[in-house]
Amino acid sequence: MKKSILGLFLLLSTGLVSAQTSVGIRGGIASSTYNYLPTAGTRGVEVPGIGGPTFAFVFEHFNSKNAGIEVNIQYLPSGFKQTTDDEDNPLTNETQLDYLKIPVLSSFYIGKSGRFQIKLGPHFGYLLSAKDIIREFEGTNPPELPTFGGADDDPSKIMYGLTAGAGISKLFGKSTLAAEARFAFDFTNPDAQERVFDMNFTTLEFTLAYLFQIKDKRKPN
Repeated sequence: MKKSILGLFLLLSTGLVSAQTSVGIRGGIASSTYNYLPTAGTRGVEVPGIGGPTFAFVFEHFNSKNAGIEVNIQYLPSGFKQTTDDEDNPLTNETQLDYLKIPVLSSFYIGKSGRFQIKLGPHFGYLLSAKDIIREFEGTNPPELPTFGGADDDPSKIMYGLTAGAGISKLFGKSTLAAEARFAFDFTNPDAQERVFDMNFTTLEFTLAYLFQIKDKRKPN
């Protein structure tokens, strides 16, 4: 996996140097919220998610004025924490799902050295690990979310959805510092065994990024 990520990093860096291109890192905090339909025709249930630190390699390429593309190779922590309604003795189920996420975003900005940016595009990814941290109840009505990290579980590995972001950035010579908020809707249903009728989740991220310009497109004389 590490060799694959490094190979993709080098490939993108090499292929994007024909115009203004920057590479760097992005890091911050991510949190998730899960929604699921226990069975067909039942009411949807919202479950608080869990999250944590997220980080990514960033490739930013502008080949026209104020518009370009950004690709990230990102580690995204996710998961859910479901609790019973018993106020005297609440029970908890908690599951952690960690993904390798690759957003491919159209990027637009206004401003010169100080910029306001908006980004939008699809994302794809792969489930790196699934772990049931705590499991204290089962057999509720409506049915609770199932386990995903057990020996007999076979969660879906593929993730896909849409990501949107907005933020501000400041240029210092060839360096850029950026602060950004992102919201993503993921169509992924990790349950491949049809134990719940449908399932998806949303993710909110707050991050800082440092980019360094490796190529600047030169105007012809």
